[in-house]
Amino acid sequence: MKIAVIGTGYVGLVTGTCFAETGNSVTCVDIDEEKVKKLSNGEITIYEPGLEKLFIRNLRENRLKFTTSLPDAVKDSALIFLALPTPPGQDGSADLSAVLNVAGELGKIIKEYKVIIDKSTVPPGTAGKVQKAIAANCSVEFDIVANPEFLREGLAVEDFMKPDRVVVGTTSEKAKKILSDLYSPFVRQGNPIIFMDELSAELTKYAANSFLATKISFMNEMATLCEKLGADVDMVRRGMGSDERIGKRFLFPGIGYGGSCLPKDVKALVRSATELNYNFKILEAVMQVNEQQKFSLIARIKKHFGNDLKDKRIAVWGLAFKPNTDDVREAPSLFIVNELLNEGAVITAFDPEAMNNAKKLMGDSIKFAGQYEAIKDSDALIIATEWSEFRTPDFERMSSVMKSKVIFDGRNVYDPNRMKELGFYYESIGSKNFMP
Repeated sequence: MKIAVIGTGYVGLVTGTCFAETGNSVTCVDIDEEKVKKLSNGEITIYEPGLEKLFIRNLRENRLKFTTSLPDAVKDSALIFLALPTPPGQDGSADLSAVLNVAGELGKIIKEYKVIIDKSTVPPGTAGKVQKAIAANCSVEFDIVANPEFLREGLAVEDFMKPDRVVVGTTSEKAKKILSDLYSPFVRQGNPIIFMDELSAELTKYAANSFLATKISFMNEMATLCEKLGADVDMVRRGMGSDERIGKRFLFPGIGYGGSCLPKDVKALVRSATELNYNFKILEAVMQVNEQQKFSLIARIKKHFGNDLKDKRIAVWGLAFKPNTDDVREAPSLFIVNELLNEGAVITAFDPEAMNNAKKLMGDSIKFAGQYEAIKDSDALIIATEWSEFRTPDFERMSSVMKSKVIFDGRNVYDPNRMKELGFYYESIGSKNFMP
């Protein structure tokens, strides 16, 4: 099939590359000329494990192309995917301006039947708005499909190529047949393509992410209770997770969820409910707990240093909101860093992939260094992202270069008993903390 993908962010680039990998001819569109130039020249613009290999191969085979021209991409394409940003507004509602502006332009371009598929995360009712925006400038037949993505950053290629399910929202039998053919290579092992109406498909994405956020906030509340009782949240997590009704994933306590999806989607769903005069009490609490959780390490650090962090040298391992990505959007690490800077601390940070993106936001307010250089002469180390290389570091080397053997572990990477044996002052989330 000939496909146009509008937008080359995380979702757009993964979507376009993976569709090309199954033999489709894909043209990706972006208004950023510099980005399009880089992508056309084989320079990938995001870090996502496994993506670059597919990207280079399909670019070489001429199945994947990039352009700034919307008309050129659309005119020969049967399917048009919208993978555009929908950032949260001041009130938490999704900003649909990019989606609706492109929809208006599509109406002027389309001269024959097309299927327009919304991959962007959008509130319920957006498909109708897109339909109206296109129809205002278009007199030919077209169909609108809501096809939300469920990609995990760091595992996006695997999730796309072998999805748990594909959700397709459309009432058009013609569009159903086309989408069934498109996705058939991805569900050969029997995972379902679930067809539903557009509103339900749009709501499914928000419901899924909001439920995952709820699991995280619930475990962070449990971690606080465990600390007060003297219990171990890791043991509680294992006991809970073995129940197949609950499952093992998203039960890890920490310093709160971040990224481009969970915070935005929870806020947007709450806002959608508010517009219907409904108070979504559970999600209001989820957001409140997540905000509080960002402060959890700050309070511990300030207490340890007698509420005086001026000129304290604090190292941070991990800046991305999760491992295996360079994404720092809504990352709890940056919130913690900013709070420490406000208290007068001196911050040196290391992340395997996210330092360039963090520097765009933080500028020269903090220093960036290699993993062990970052902890040299430090008064304390914060672990803010659970990258694999942080799990078994050279503790002897750490002991020799740190000014004080103090670790605040926001992701429960280490075994407290082991840290006690090594002579570290160690605090984690939701467990008995050991001090030498």
